[in-house]
Amino acid sequence: MIFSKKIIQLLQQKCGHDVRTPYDIQCLALDIESQTGEHIGVNTLKRLLGSIDDERSPRISTLDVVARYLGYGDWDTLSQLDTGSNSSFDTIDGELRMADLSVGQQVLITYLPNRHVCMEYLGDGHFRVIEAENSKLLVGDMLSISHIVNNYPLFVTNVLRENADLGSFTAGKAQGITWTLC
Repeated sequence: MIFSKKIIQLLQQKCGHDVRTPYDIQCLALDIESQTGEHIGVNTLKRLLGSIDDERSPRISTLDVVARYLGYGDWDTLSQLDTGSNSSFDTIDGELRMADLSVGQQVLITYLPNRHVCMEYLGDGHFRVIEAENSKLLVGDMLSISHIVNNYPLFVTNVLRENADLGSFTAGKAQGITWTLC
């Protein structure tokens, strides 16, 4: 379980700072303990905030502590007031939507260290690499991509090279990518 965007916003408002870095989350854990007298582990908060991938469900007692920290009697009360969810139709800042591209339009992807890939949009989420520098992708590779977002890794669901299926490919794993239209 990961907290909804609304719950995360409430936590940030209550503690007075963002909760993105490990230090931020440690400060949140200390604030929760000082305000409620109850301890929640930093790793538990990281899981609930989506910083750690983990399928374990939190204990209801842990969620109740979070609710009390936010001024609610228990988790059930807080979750009823939380009209947000883990799903939405919001747009993402820096997202390049496939619906906004025209066939033949070119997109330049850059990522560290000094990698550049220029690709031509073919329609239906398909691209052809037309220029590549310092990348494992090569000119002529055919790519299937569902979305492109600045500062996030580029997930290519399928790479075809000379009719050979190479599988999936991820660019910019550490720092993310930057895209621009050519």
